[in-house]
This record gives sequence, structure tokens and C-alpha cells, in this order.
Amino acid sequence: MNVPLGIRALAHRNFRIYFAGQAVSILGSWIQQVALSWLVYRLTGSAALLGVTAFCALIPQLLVGPLAGAWIDKQDKKKCLIGVQSLLAIQAFVLAALTWFDLIGTGFIVLMSLMLGILNSFDTPLRQSLIGSFVGRREDLPNALALNAMLFNSGRFIGPPLAGLLLGLTSEAFCFALNGFSFLALIGGLLVVRGTPPPRASGSMGQVFKEGVLYAWQTWVVRMLIMTLIALNLTASAYAVLLPVFARDVFGGDATTLGWLWGAAGCGAFASTLFLATRHSVPGLITSVAAGTAISAVSLLLFAAASALPLALLGMVGLGFGISVCNVGINMILQSVAPEQLRGRIVSFFTSARFGFDALGGLLAGFVAVGLGAGHTLLLEGCILSVFVAYLFSLRRRLVTQVENSHGGR
Repeated sequence: MNVPLGIRALAHRNFRIYFAGQAVSILGSWIQQVALSWLVYRLTGSAALLGVTAFCALIPQLLVGPLAGAWIDKQDKKKCLIGVQSLLAIQAFVLAALTWFDLIGTGFIVLMSLMLGILNSFDTPLRQSLIGSFVGRREDLPNALALNAMLFNSGRFIGPPLAGLLLGLTSEAFCFALNGFSFLALIGGLLVVRGTPPPRASGSMGQVFKEGVLYAWQTWVVRMLIMTLIALNLTASAYAVLLPVFARDVFGGDATTLGWLWGAAGCGAFASTLFLATRHSVPGLITSVAAGTAISAVSLLLFAAASALPLALLGMVGLGFGISVCNVGINMILQSVAPEQLRGRIVSFFTSARFGFDALGGLLAGFVAVGLGAGHTLLLEGCILSVFVAYLFSLRRRLVTQVENSHGGR
């Protein structure tokens, strides 16, 4: 099958099937995320609770994720992913039922968010580590990862405005139920995928986990890239928790305004994956990651200082682009340089840093905003990230050289 170079991974049948199922599932997940944040703020009006809810949905990735990666590398990944997707569907349906019958409260919301976080601790590394087996050819893996991120960001672009529309016409419960049904698309796709499963790691859980930790710590470029993930997601990604505050209190809007803010970030993120899908040099991604971190810092400062919605939307586009270039670019580099037998563990370390510190940053931002206000909180985080950007650029040449050595210069 002849396909353009920018979407060359779609030449593989298994990846096309996975890609179609994933598209539906991701759209449903974004609709639920926006509906849940609006439900929390509508019921409580608390920026702190927004931070707590986001924290509970993400922190298991930091605590459970690394161990989940060791467990995943010892299992049949496809069967495990089908099981986790089924549990995620059940979680969404339970959330819909509780909301529909007015049984939802702060305790239930926190519990449902925590359950979602635990399931995602297994779901994310499972999906990421399986992509290599769906494309078959190692040289097509970076493109497959970029296309997978493009799906995520397309959902981020389409899902929030759609969620805002659905919330105006229906209810949060309808959005949660819609997400539950969306998981069936990926489950169906996984059931018809055929191919050789990835190799399993041997040894005890302790041995497998230790092997992954030693590789990540002793490989300097891996260690530095994970540090970059931590710095970015502890600061720039925290904007997401405070968006309902900006939508209602700063710009005087409603759920539709929130959807537009989310959608602007999704637009930037989608553009970033179009950019990354055309990258052919893995070492060259280092420069993209450094530039993406810098764009994130500048855009965060712009959004925090904006008093008019159009300027804020511009800042959100920049944030979506910069954060996505950095996160997706690092994922592409890590999976390209990591040995096949370690991929599940390296992906779990990536998701742990990506989402775990996103959770910590969101929790911190929610509580700091109570005292400083949402705008001043993001201004402070933008300044902190700017300092890290200067440090990262000072290391760029060394990072490029090490990635060239580990990836054969491709």
C-alpha cells in the first residue's frame, strides 16, 4: 500500500485498525474530561477541588506507573489492553449513572477520578508499547507514535467544543455515557488485529523493575529527557486545572467558553503532531523538544497576562503546540532508542513523569490559585519554566550527540 511519507505507518494493516478504534475512544475520553471538570466547578465553585480531582486522576501514573511497566512487559499486552479498556468503559457508565440519578457528590467524584487514574496507569503504557508491534518496522515507529499523538490532539481539538455543545443541550451524565460506549470501538479493533505479540520479559517482578530503572538512570539522555518532562508538566501543563476559573471568572463565560479554551489548546497540539509526523531524524527531535519547551514558557506567560479572550486563545494555541511537541517528541525519542524488551518499562517511566507530575502541578496550582489568583499562579510557573529552558538549551548539543550514537545517526 502506497501512502504519503508523513502517514507511512498507516501502510500497516494492524496499525490502521488500531488507529480507527483509538480515534473514537480518544474523542469520548476528551468529552468526559471536560464534562467532569465542569461538573466539579458547577457543584462546588472550588479551584482547589479542581486541583484535587485532576490530581486523583493523574497521580496513580506516578505511583503505580513504573511498577505497571514491569508487570506489562511480562504479560500478553493485547489481552491486557482489552481487559483495561473494558474496565474503563464500566467506570464511565458508573459515573454516568451516579450523575443521572443525582447521587454524585465530592466523595464520589474523587473516587471515580482515582479509579480512572489507576486504570490509566496500565492503559497508557499498554497502548504505547503495543504500537511497535502494530507497525512491524522499527523505522516506522516514530511516525506511528506521531500519528497516535495526532489522534489524541485531534480529539483534544474536537472533543472540548463538542463537550461544551453537548453540555448545553444535554447533561454531564450523557457525556459520561457517550465515553463509555466509545471504548467499544478500540476493543473491537484489538479483537481483529492479528500479528506476532511483543516478546515478554523474564524474571521476577523485582528483577524486571530493577533492570528498567537501571537502564533509565544510567542512560544520561533518557534521564535528561525525563527531567524535561517533569519540569514541563509540573509548570506549563498545570494550566488545564485552572481553565474553568478563567472561563467563568476571568472571561465571564460558561461551559462553551471552557470548550473554546480547550479547543484552542487542542488546535495547537494538533498542529504540533502534523509537524512531528514529518520529522525523519530522531536526533533532530532534540531541537524540536527544546524549542517546544521555550514556546510553552512564552505562551504560558501570555495566557496568564491576557485580559481579552482572543489573546488568551492565542496563548492556548501556543501552549498546546509547545507542550505537545515536547511530550510527544520525547516519547518518540525514548521509544526509538530503547531496546524492544525494555519498551514497556521505558514507556511507563515516560507516562509516570508525563502524567504524574502533571497531577502534582495541577494540585499545587489549584491551591496556590486560592491565595494568589489564577493569573498570578500561571505567571509564576511561566517564570520558573523559563529558567529551565535556558538550562535545557545549554545541553542541546550533548543530547543530540548521544541520541545520534544510540540511534545510529538516523
